[in-house]
Amino acid sequence: MSTTQPHRVLSGMRPTGKLHLGHYHGALKNWVKLQQDYTCFYFVADWHALTTHYEDRDIIGQNVWDMVIDWLAAGIDPERSCIFIQSRVPEHAELHLLLSMITPLGWLERVPSFKDQQDKLKDRDLNTYGFLGYPLLQSADILIYRASRVPVGEDQVAHIELTREVARRFNHLYGGPTKQTILTEPQALLTPESKIPGLDGQKMSKSYGNAITLRDEPAEVEKKLRTMPTDPARVRRTDPGEPEKCPVWQFHKVYSDEATRDWVQQGCRSAGIGCIECKRPVIAAVKAELEPMRDRARELEARPHEVRDRVAAGCQHARTVAAATLADVRAAMGLSYQ
Repeated sequence: MSTTQPHRVLSGMRPTGKLHLGHYHGALKNWVKLQQDYTCFYFVADWHALTTHYEDRDIIGQNVWDMVIDWLAAGIDPERSCIFIQSRVPEHAELHLLLSMITPLGWLERVPSFKDQQDKLKDRDLNTYGFLGYPLLQSADILIYRASRVPVGEDQVAHIELTREVARRFNHLYGGPTKQTILTEPQALLTPESKIPGLDGQKMSKSYGNAITLRDEPAEVEKKLRTMPTDPARVRRTDPGEPEKCPVWQFHKVYSDEATRDWVQQGCRSAGIGCIECKRPVIAAVKAELEPMRDRARELEARPHEVRDRVAAGCQHARTVAAATLADVRAAMGLSYQ
């Protein structure tokens, strides 16, 4: 029987279409680094998209391929990481079903995001079994690959703890007298918090209209950043400002070196520099960061069959790994009889 894979990482994203800087600095950039040290499985969570947006079926397909192209353009290497689509690995669904037989209802109801999402998405009917059970589907996504590490932000740690509890309960029930480990208890691998705000200071989101996408042309990037609001205290060029109150400062903390940040701090507070002048290093840095990704995405858009072939190979590999885990789960639960 297979056991823990100490260097296996699993993570996924819902298919939201073309990605923006918030996605890149919040997760994708970290994924690229992780594949240097771990065996990584990265999946498109299209079933998860249906838990909250089950009426928006027409956009899922395009969103999937747009997102995968951005993954590849950002540096996810299919030779080093397994890239696949959740719904093309049905083993996820079977493990979800089997785990639902042993998971107490209260465990799902206490997941913080259950109430949070209901409050945020009041315009949608989320009184569904799928929405209640999506944290357990997340657990199945992780456990089916026996991943030992899951990169998440602080807000997702509760989901990893649920996964650990489910694995622990399964092993207790079915591990036999020797307490055999059948499902691996994963550890949260905390992702450094993204410091990139939206162009209006809120969280960057396409739905807010405040995002810079990874494929924005240089002229569009410059236009968006030049018109980005700054410290409201700086009404006139001669008015001093406070960098900590300005969304542009968050960009400087990501993109600028120490000397540039010192220049911004001093120049803003003394009104020695204007807001457009302050933005110029950020504009140059963002354009430089996006250029190779945009060029690579353009190449991939011209070769869609190559992208699909890469994903198909990833799906096949994922199914092979998932099937081995599922065979052990079935046997443990008494479902391997002839």
